[in-house]
Amino acid sequence: MFQTLFLIITLLFIGVVLLQQKNATLGSMMGGGGGDDIIQTRRGAEKFLHQTTIALAILFLGFGLYAMIVA
Repeated sequence: MFQTLFLIITLLFIGVVLLQQKNATLGSMMGGGGGDDIIQTRRGAEKFLHQTTIALAILFLGFGLYAMIVA
């Protein structure tokens, strides 16, 4: 049961991270994306994805630590 729940959380976490497409080019990763998008307010679906990513990351970390301590 634990492994199944951990697998579901892992797959959801991967899926939510892949759905986020903010500055997905290699040039912007190295700092060549320009400076006009430094401050941006998240709204709608982007805000939901961001909050879901944080929640799933915390769950993933918690389940991973639990599995490491118990096993």
